[in-house]
Amino acid sequence: MVCKHIFIDDIVYVANLTHSINMSMINIMKRRKVMFSKLKNLRQKLSKSKSGFIDKIAEAVKLRGVVDEELFEQIEEILIKNDTGTEMAELILTSLREEVRIDKITDPELVQIYLVDIMQNILFKDIPDENDFFEIPEDAKPFVVAFVGVNGTGKTTTIGKVANVFAKTGKKVLIVAGDTFRAAAIEQIAIWAERANVQILRTEANKDPASVIYDGVAKGVREQFDVVLIDTAGRQHTKDRLMKELGKIDRSIKKACPQAPHETILVVDSTTGQNAISQALHFDEAIKLTGIALTKFDGTAKGGIIFNIKQNLEIPVRLLGIGESIDDIENFHTVRFVRAFFAGGEEAEEE
Repeated sequence: MVCKHIFIDDIVYVANLTHSINMSMINIMKRRKVMFSKLKNLRQKLSKSKSGFIDKIAEAVKLRGVVDEELFEQIEEILIKNDTGTEMAELILTSLREEVRIDKITDPELVQIYLVDIMQNILFKDIPDENDFFEIPEDAKPFVVAFVGVNGTGKTTTIGKVANVFAKTGKKVLIVAGDTFRAAAIEQIAIWAERANVQILRTEANKDPASVIYDGVAKGVREQFDVVLIDTAGRQHTKDRLMKELGKIDRSIKKACPQAPHETILVVDSTTGQNAISQALHFDEAIKLTGIALTKFDGTAKGGIIFNIKQNLEIPVRLLGIGESIDDIENFHTVRFVRAFFAGGEEAEEE
C-alpha cells in the first residue's frame, strides 16, 4: 500500500512538473513573439532614417567599386552629413582605414561590412544598465519625471505618449501643466491627457510655473499617484534667465517630494543635428539630466545623431519617438536599436 501511494505521488509530481515546463515554454514563446514584433515595428519605423544613412553608404560603396582614398572620403562625407559629428566621423574613418590596411581588404563590399561592424561596436561600448523606463522603482511613489527642452522638439507629444504607456499598465498618472507662459500650451497638454485618459493639474496662463509644479507634485504625493509627469515651458538654451528658472523648478519639486525628480528628461528633436549636443550641455548645467528622449526619428532624422550623442555626452538616450501615433514611443535599447537600424534585407526576411 505504501509503494502504491509513492507511485501515485510520483505520477502527480511528474504531471505537475510537465505542466509547469509546458507553461514556461508557452510564456517564453509569447515573450519571443512580442520581442520580434517590437523589433519588426522598430525596423519599419526606422526605415526612412536608415535609407538616408546606411543605405547611402551602401550605394556609395557599390558605385565606387574600388577601395581607395576617394571611397573613404565619400564615406566620411556621408557620416558628417548625417549628423555623426566631425569628431565621431574621424574616429570611425581612422578605425576603418586601419582595419582595411591590416587585413589588406580590396573588396568594397567588405569595407562596408567592416564599417558597420565598427559603428555597431561604438554603440555597444560601455553600454549603461538599460533599465526599462516604464518600470517604476518600488521606493518611488509617486514616480516624478520632469521634461525639459527647447520649443518645437515634441516635448508635449512625448509626455502624452509616456502617460499613455503608464496608464495602459494600470498606473494612476497625473500630468502637471507647468508651461504656464502660453495658454495654447496648457490646452495642448490637456488634449494629450484626455487622449491618454489620465488626470491633469492645470491653471490659467501666466501663473508662476514653479508654484504650479509644486502644487502638482504635492497633489501627486497627497493623492497617492503612481506617476507624475511635469511639462515645463520650452526655452532657448542660450537664454540664461530662462535656464536659471529651471533651478527654481527643481527646488520646488524637491520641496514637495525630496527624492524627486526621479528622472529629468531632455526632449531633443533628432533632426537638429549638432545643435542637440549644445542643448544637452546647457540644460544639464541648469538641471541635472538623467536621460534624453529623441523625437522624430522615424522621418527626416539622419540617424547619425545617435553616434554624436555617444561621443559627446554622458547622458543616455532613454526614449525614442518613432511616429505620430500615441503608441509610437519606445524604450531606447541599444541591442534592439542596432538590430533594427543595421539589419540587411536578408536578416529582415529571416525574422
